[in-house]
Formats: sequence, structure tokens, C-alpha cells
Amino acid sequence: MKKLPIGIQTLSTIIEEGYAYVDKTEIALKLIELGRYYFLSRPRRFGKSLFLSTLQEIFEGNETLFRGLYIDGKWDFSQTNPVVHISFGAGGGRSVEALHRKMHLVLETSEEKQGIHLSGDLHPHERFAKLIHSVYKKTGKKVVILIDEYDKPILDNITNKEKARLMRDELRDFYAVIKDNDTYIRLAFITGVSKFSKVSLFSGLNNLNDISLNPDFGNICGYTHKDLEEVFGSYFEGIDMEKVRKWYNGYNYFGEKVYNPFDILLFLSNKFEFQNYWWSTGNPRFLMDLVTSKSYAIPNVENYETTKAILDSFDVDRIELEVLLWQAGYLTIKEKFTKRNRIMYRLGLPNLEIQHSLNDLFIDALTTQSAEKLRFQDRLFDIIEKGDLDVLEGVLKSLFASIPYHNFTNNKIADYEGYYASVIYAYFASLGFEIIAEDTSNQSRVDLTLKLEDKIYIFEFKVVAQRTGTALAQIKAKGYHEKYESLGRNIYLVGIEFNRKARNVEHFEWEVLGK
Repeated sequence: MKKLPIGIQTLSTIIEEGYAYVDKTEIALKLIELGRYYFLSRPRRFGKSLFLSTLQEIFEGNETLFRGLYIDGKWDFSQTNPVVHISFGAGGGRSVEALHRKMHLVLETSEEKQGIHLSGDLHPHERFAKLIHSVYKKTGKKVVILIDEYDKPILDNITNKEKARLMRDELRDFYAVIKDNDTYIRLAFITGVSKFSKVSLFSGLNNLNDISLNPDFGNICGYTHKDLEEVFGSYFEGIDMEKVRKWYNGYNYFGEKVYNPFDILLFLSNKFEFQNYWWSTGNPRFLMDLVTSKSYAIPNVENYETTKAILDSFDVDRIELEVLLWQAGYLTIKEKFTKRNRIMYRLGLPNLEIQHSLNDLFIDALTTQSAEKLRFQDRLFDIIEKGDLDVLEGVLKSLFASIPYHNFTNNKIADYEGYYASVIYAYFASLGFEIIAEDTSNQSRVDLTLKLEDKIYIFEFKVVAQRTGTALAQIKAKGYHEKYESLGRNIYLVGIEFNRKARNVEHFEWEVLGK
């Protein structure tokens, strides 16, 4: 078995030192032959840097690295082009001055590789332009521009809008150099996590071909299930591959659904323990800030419907939670459909790793119950598994009573049904249950449906000033349960009223059908 390339982002190291490699050269060849200016958005640790390294080795003519790969014999490696490879992976600091220093550093590295020395007194975008000119003049060949983590300096400052705007404007001037030097450029490829709108960041570079959702390049990053079988098959002998798929597969970019490579490599390295490997490498704090500051209804994240224009609309001055979750890899596209003559996308969670981890984060954001969270999760899991709803009321009362008072200070979230639904949804979803928010019936929408192999739970929530007893009555009156009666499972109907002043359960009633 070949070694696992954990954390290795350079093709030469992988090939020369005998690491396992998933061949992406067919996609690389197609990309090179079909166009010149590309943009790709993918989540962190998805293989973007390795793909850029692959492009660099192709253009620099390192033919021996590609022996036995798809591109072998299909590309003339004697046709080389100089490569300027720029990465903002280390960020850009917390000021414009720090960003300028970073730009000068990455440009100086490229200059040294090309045997060119330019003055550090130039503005970074002027130095970038001069570098392109100088390389073209020295070699007589058009230049390949590869930019990795193009958005990192902005994302590092995204919670400070003023600084983020400054970073964005500096980068816009820097990237505009590419369009202005079209005569000297063979290919430009820009990658990052987010997809800032062209107006805000690429207004000077409007000739980019965004291939992020192009089916021809859907598998440009990530591992397909076939890759697991062909490249890592010997590792997976005797492993439940369907469980692996449920835990780590599910990212959809309109090729085959893919796995995050980091998850798979760590799963194999850790002797097949199902853990949240990718999630544990770090998540942006401002996700939690968004959840708490904007009073999002968390169940609405699942099955969120949007247009491509909205998915591409991320900007410093307008940050939508669902768009951020999609671009960061916490949501994926579940369905593409047409509605009112417009192409629409339905988003959802890609796999169990994200279902567990994202909802853990939501619990922390909504309740600050980091210490008590595990205790409540254990009790709720046992209750739902056993159908012991006589105990559920007390657990929910204890859960909401333990939410610190300051969570409700200076906001009105306790007045909204969505807050209580969000807390309960996040807890149940974090346990890995199949859960449906806003489940549709022929009468209306059910607040929450929980599906197990032998039972189904239907929840209706109300926020009231005093007890009304209407929540359970509404479930029965509108027949929310009828669509599940043919399944032969016990159906639990649960109506919960929350008192907006006490911020806790006011009235809890339930009954079970099918016994």
C-alpha cells in the first residue's frame, strides 16, 4: 500500500516519494485546452493547492512526474511556460501595510525563481505587473498565473467590515493586473473558499470563467467513491463502505458526489475511527456571530432554496448565513430545478460529519451550553430511541432553564417560535437522527419531523403568553401525521407551547398513534 499524502500539497513530493495520488490530469488537460481564465471556489482542505501544483508541473514541463497518468502521451511537455504562483494561504495580516508586505514577499519569491529582481519600492500591483512583463520579456513566452487562497486576507478580517473592505479594495487592484496584461498571459487560475461577487472584487477582471458549478469540472477537487476503490482499495478491505459514504461523502458540484480528501486520509490513518476530522481543523468564529446576531431560524438552513446569483453574492457588506455555509462546505446542493422559469438550487447538509458538527456549533451559539451540552444530548438520544416522552418535558424544561439570561439580553429571540425550534432542531440533528424541518403535508407545514426506523415524531411549536393547548390540536386537525400512516411505524404527536416571558416550556402534551 502506498503512503497516505496527509497534508502534502505538492505533486512532486507525492509522486517522487511514493504517496498515493488520485489522478486529476484528465481534468487539468481539459482545462488547459479549453480556456485561459478560470476561477474555482471550493472549501478548505479540498485539494485546490494540489491541483494548482499539478498545473504548475505541467507547464514547467516536468514530464517524468506524469508517467502512467492520464496526461502521459497526450501533452507536449516540451512546450513550457513560466509560472508565477502566488498564495495567500498564510493570510495577509490585520492591516493594509501587512497585506502589502505579504504581497511583496510572494512576488519576491516568484522573482527569485525566474531570476528577476524588481524594486520593493513599487506598489504591489505595479510590481506584479512589472513581474509579468519582465518574465515575458526574458523568456519570450506567455506567463501562467496561479493564485491560491485569493480571498484569505479578506476572510481573516471579515468580522471587522472596515478592515475587510480595505483588504478587498487592495486585492481588487492587485487582481486587475491580470486583465490589463492579457497579451502576456497564457493561463490564469484563481482559487479560494468564497465566491465574492464580480462587482465587488473582480470588476477589473470580468473575463474569468467561473467553473465552480460546471459539470465538466465537478470532480476537479475531492475524491469520488470510485477513487476510494481504485486508489485506496487495499486500505478499505473489510470496511463498511456504506457507512463511510454516509459519514464523509455527499459534496455535489454536478460531477460525481465527492469526499473531502482530508477526511478520508485521516480516517484511514486513524484506523477507521469515524470522527469529525475535517471539521476539527478549524471553523470561522463569525459563523456563530451570525447565528446569534441575526436571529436565524436554524431549521431553515436545511432545504434552503436559492438562485445561482445568490450563491455568488458573498461580499463584505452582505453576508447571508446560508451562502456562507454553502461556500465554506457546510451545505451542499441537494437538487437543481426550475421554478418560475428560473434555475434554482436546494441546499442541504452533505453528510453525517457536518450534521453532527454544525449542529453542535449551532447549540453553542444559541445556548452557550458547552458544559451541559453532552448531558442533554445523551438524555435526548435515549428518550427518542425509547419513545419515553413522559420524560421529555422535564428534560426540555431543564435544558431551556439552563440557557444563561444574557442570551436574551438586548434581543427579542425569546418572542419567536423560530428560536425554540432552532434549539430543539439543533439538539436532535446533532444526534444524527433523520430530521425534516418545515415538513410539507397537504394541509400546511409541520414544524419538525423526526424519523427513526421504528417510529416517527411530529412536533408543533407555539410561543404564547399563557397556555392555549392549540399545538397538539393543530397537528391532529391538519392531519400532519397522515402521510406516514402507511409506513407501519408508531407516530408520536408532540405539541409544545413556550411562554415568552418565562422563556421555557409552558405546556407539553403528546399522544402516540399505531400502538
